[in-house]
Amino acid sequence: MKKVIATAALMLATLAPAAYAEQKIAVIDMQAVLAQHPERDAIGQKMEQDFAERIASVQKLQQELQELAQKMQKDAALMTDAQKVELERKGQSLQADLQLQGQALEEDMQKRQNDEQRKILMQVQEAINAVAEANGYDIILEARAVVFADEAHNISAKVLEAVTEGN
Repeated sequence: MKKVIATAALMLATLAPAAYAEQKIAVIDMQAVLAQHPERDAIGQKMEQDFAERIASVQKLQQELQELAQKMQKDAALMTDAQKVELERKGQSLQADLQLQGQALEEDMQKRQNDEQRKILMQVQEAINAVAEANGYDIILEARAVVFADEAHNISAKVLEAVTEGN
């Protein structure tokens, strides 16, 4: 029984390199592909336009709060206690509004950015699949995970071209 297992192990060990030799492997630099994606800048501009009103509102609150703080510092010696309390309450109210609006804006922008990033990643994945199928690649590895790969094995440009053609 030991001879059969040893023989089988020896056969598998000698056949394994031949199986790997038949595989076609490529690498891709995902960061470069994502950075050069044709829709990347357009998405950023669209987000700025979509959130411009809310950003302006938050900036206005920041400006009001800053002006109020300057007024309190400058005129504190001339104010009555009631005026000081009124300005402090107004400042606290502005601070609370600013925090609430700022946090909501940040969360909405982050959610939108994640959605847009997911769409881009799906487009890139579809392009990777198309390039792999068209060129007969068995394995595609992320370039950062590979210690060395000849530039001839890098398919980043082909994937970027496929993404661009797909848009």
